[in-house]
Formats: sequence, C-alpha cells, structure tokens
Amino acid sequence: MILPIYIYGHPILRKIAKNIDSANYPNLKELIDNMYETMYNAEGVGLAGPQIGLEDRIFVVDLEPLADDEHPEFKGFKKVFINAEITERTGDLELIEEGCLSIPGVHEKVPREERIRIKYLDENGQAHDEEYVGYMARVIQHEYDHLDGMMFTDRISPLRKRMIKSKLANMEKGKVNCHYRIKTV
Repeated sequence: MILPIYIYGHPILRKIAKNIDSANYPNLKELIDNMYETMYNAEGVGLAGPQIGLEDRIFVVDLEPLADDEHPEFKGFKKVFINAEITERTGDLELIEEGCLSIPGVHEKVPREERIRIKYLDENGQAHDEEYVGYMARVIQHEYDHLDGMMFTDRISPLRKRMIKSKLANMEKGKVNCHYRIKTV
C-alpha cells in the first residue's frame, strides 16, 4: 500500500524516533513492504519511519535502480535498518547535492563524512555492525538524520538556507505540488 509522505513543516519530522521491538512489532513485514512501495512510487532511494508518520527507528534503502557500470556496488543494495545507531563518522566532509521526498523540489549541497560505521537490526532481527563509504554512506546518513528529527536543510550553509526560506515556508503552509501522495501540517 502506498502511504502518504509527510512534508516539511509537519511536527513528526522533528521528533526523535524510538527504538522498536522488531520481534513483536505488529505487521513489520507489511510495514517494510509498504515503505518500499511508497519509496518506489515517489522515485526515491530511501525512506524513514518519520516520513510516513511513525516515531519508529526504521528506514529502508534501495540503491539498485542506480546500479550501472560506474556503480556496480549498488547492485543488490536493498536494506532495512531497524534501531540503527551510527557509531563512527570518518573521512573528509564531502559536499554533494541531496534531495528529500519530504522536501520536494529542493536540492542543495550537503556536507557529510565520506565513511560511517553503523549498528542495526535487519528485517529478520539479525544484528549487523557494518561500514559504508561514499554514496552508500551518504544515503544512510540522510535517512538516519530523519530518525533524529533532522532534515538535510539543517546541514546546509546559512546563506543557502536564506535562499530557500520561501520554498520551505510555502511547504509549511501546505503549498506544495508533487506526483506522489503527501501529508502536510
């Protein structure tokens, strides 16, 4: 089922998500399937619980659609992250453009560390402790920020924030157009 994506300005996007008991979470598989379906419908590569109105520490990522000769490492990179905790961020800060399904039409260069280490549970409750680098690390950090009530616009320069202020203000007022289901304030 395609769920509405909550748009910038909705209070749920600023709440810190809570860990879940994945073994006893009602309809967890169905939720994960719905998150993927919602993400694909909106043409995204990641989606976090708060973006669909949940205060739960869960996000999904699928980089398979971006796999090509230049990025063969994206092939088969489809993961569920439950109760994720980034334990280490290292490397140079890289400034790369990002967008977000909760901030449609806005793309800005965001500084992020090039390497992370993250602990999480997968959809089967199996614990993982993994390192990611490059674009994989960036996408994971972006989705992880949603679990901590942060948006990518919180990480951009003050000048860029001023330049997009009116777009964000319009979103907060519910003035937004996109091709996928949304929920505003």
